[in-house]
Amino acid sequence: MALIDDLQKKIGSLDDFKAITTRILIYIPEVISFTKNDRGYVIIESTSGGTQKFTRPYNSELFINDSIQFETHYVEFERILLSVFAGVHDFTENEHKIINKVTYTMQQSIGIALDLLGNQNANRKHVGNRFEELIGLIVDAIGIKNKKIVLKIPYENDGVYSCETDLVLTPYDQVRSDNSTIDENEVVVSLKTSSKDRMGKIFIDKILMSKFVGRDVKVIGIFLNDIQRKGQEKVGYTFVAGLFMVYTNFLTKLDGVFFVDPPPHANKEPYKVHIKRFSEFILVDVKELLNSTS
Repeated sequence: MALIDDLQKKIGSLDDFKAITTRILIYIPEVISFTKNDRGYVIIESTSGGTQKFTRPYNSELFINDSIQFETHYVEFERILLSVFAGVHDFTENEHKIINKVTYTMQQSIGIALDLLGNQNANRKHVGNRFEELIGLIVDAIGIKNKKIVLKIPYENDGVYSCETDLVLTPYDQVRSDNSTIDENEVVVSLKTSSKDRMGKIFIDKILMSKFVGRDVKVIGIFLNDIQRKGQEKVGYTFVAGLFMVYTNFLTKLDGVFFVDPPPHANKEPYKVHIKRFSEFILVDVKELLNSTS
């Protein structure tokens, strides 16, 4: 099947993500005309038949360019996930890096390939869907059951607001939340490739769900990155730091905010109290969140 067709359909296992990532990493060098580097982010330009295409930027410290190196890292990635599944708690900084690099490479390679092969606006939904599938499969691999639910919130005149979750994580054998309630020990996850124009909805949904069920609902956000291409050669950060702190201080506090590729603010006060790397979610925080009470 053509690569573009595979990129536009559901990916059902981590092995399938590995396989398609390897295909993309072999394909990319064949179509590169030029690369631009701005602040550690690389933009690929591909010119074919007089048509220029420019990809989303990728973080040169996180993205694994070489397919052989990626496959080597993937073996370690699988081993680390199995260790989490087995109950191991202590992980090295290098193991954190492997989780972030392999996750980032699998997701960002799909975005880059779709930029090169198809219409970027039309493919936006596919990029988001693959991210949801990828994170769900990683959570599956560490032994945590999860599924998407839609909480139905009624209002006057028989109106119903559908509050859609990307994932609900459970400490049980199966998710107990349904369209009428959120179990007090389960965690609602909002998954976004970027927080641009979407951060506020996560805070509002937490307030709505908590108000509706009559107690605090645990809600976290997981993002790929907050970077975008500006023109053909430059990049810009899309994380709105001030707004994030306003939401946190005056609306509600999320129970975790995790980035695979964190924005620069994540290393500064007061943001570093609230924002962590994705690997910290997988290797440390997820089981603490599921074991804690609301």
